[in-house]
Amino acid sequence: MMFERRLAPSRAAKLSALAAAGMALLFSTSQASAETVVKWLHLETVPAHLKMWEDIAAKYESEHPGVDIQMQFLENEAFKAKLPTLLQSDDAPHFFYSWGGGVLKQQAETGALMDLTEAMRADGGAWEKSYNPAAVKGLTFDGRIYAVPLKMGTISFFYNKELFGKGGVKAEDIKTWDDFLKAVKTLKDAGITPIAGGGGDKWPLHFYWSYLVMRNGGQPVFEDAKNNEGEGFLHPAMIRAGQQLAELGKLEPFQGGYLGATWPQTLGLFGDGKAAMILSFEHTEATQRANSGDGKGLAIDNIGRFPFPTVEGGAGAVTDTLGGLNGWAVTKNAPPEALDFLRYLTNAENERLMASIGMLVPVAVGAEDGVTNPLVRAAADQLAASTWHQNYFDQDLGPSVGRVVNDVSVEILSGQMSPEEGARMIQDARELE
Repeated sequence: MMFERRLAPSRAAKLSALAAAGMALLFSTSQASAETVVKWLHLETVPAHLKMWEDIAAKYESEHPGVDIQMQFLENEAFKAKLPTLLQSDDAPHFFYSWGGGVLKQQAETGALMDLTEAMRADGGAWEKSYNPAAVKGLTFDGRIYAVPLKMGTISFFYNKELFGKGGVKAEDIKTWDDFLKAVKTLKDAGITPIAGGGGDKWPLHFYWSYLVMRNGGQPVFEDAKNNEGEGFLHPAMIRAGQQLAELGKLEPFQGGYLGATWPQTLGLFGDGKAAMILSFEHTEATQRANSGDGKGLAIDNIGRFPFPTVEGGAGAVTDTLGGLNGWAVTKNAPPEALDFLRYLTNAENERLMASIGMLVPVAVGAEDGVTNPLVRAAADQLAASTWHQNYFDQDLGPSVGRVVNDVSVEILSGQMSPEEGARMIQDARELE
């Protein structure tokens, strides 16, 4: 599949299916008549978001006639599968979507990425200072910047207000983990599937274990484990998190066949009104709609949101947040025009536009007023009040440990592994790095 200068709306809707079919990804510059081609690789499937990216690129091209922005958008799993090989090939994109944490650090250590420090700190650091400092910090390792900030986000529960009403559950009553388990039981007793779960991709279920670790141990316990200090992942708070996860699993809270469900299918299930809750990203209102059977999904006024509950006796606070810090990593052979476009792509004006349609919580200084979607605004407000914002565990801990975290989360939830065994597996993986 080639990088394309333009994507027609009808084709944009087919991108996810094409990616899932495993078509070969090829980079082609021979077709471009422009002096410089900039190759952009991203994961995206929401039609409105695709159009926004395309409109921004078109405007830039109109102002820079010597540049051709060639875009390729893939579904999440196809993107992750193809990227490592591409980065080590002659067909590497010039810039691509990236998560902060250990994965980005490892990519930098392979020599595949461009060090952006000098570029972002030139002219008194004007480019670097145009973003939220926390965003830049999360994409910096050993004092060097390896990605241009795009957005921050937080994971929270979204719920179907109508199903909650039918089941006799009130979101405002869910404050603690015990409250949450009670709500799950109440919904099940009412014949309603409590939660849409995506076990096929595994990482969607690691959110539960991660949040339970945060709520039980707080930041010091996780930081010790991450740095191979103290009791690591064998700390009692880690074990307790696994026990609580197993307790949830025993209630069978997810839809039938959840262990094989992909994330798009899980979003679609929630969007089709077949599950009362989903633990998901800040832009869930848009993605549930795009993945629903009718393309409309739940109306925004039928979707509520609440933070992951606290645990009794835990050291973590409800204001501690788990979520993403995403940016654009630039490959080492990218032309200067790629950096110029990235500076344009992530400026306050464009981030404000993206925020206005619910795409993201912006990190560009001055773009905050673009957030109009009430659910995305709630995420932005939660992030603004965050006492500890933790990047996704599977990203922050690096690919090798992250894979084990995802596997263990699924196996504990499904009753295939004890919490103690899971903690030992993660600790072993960490020590082997």
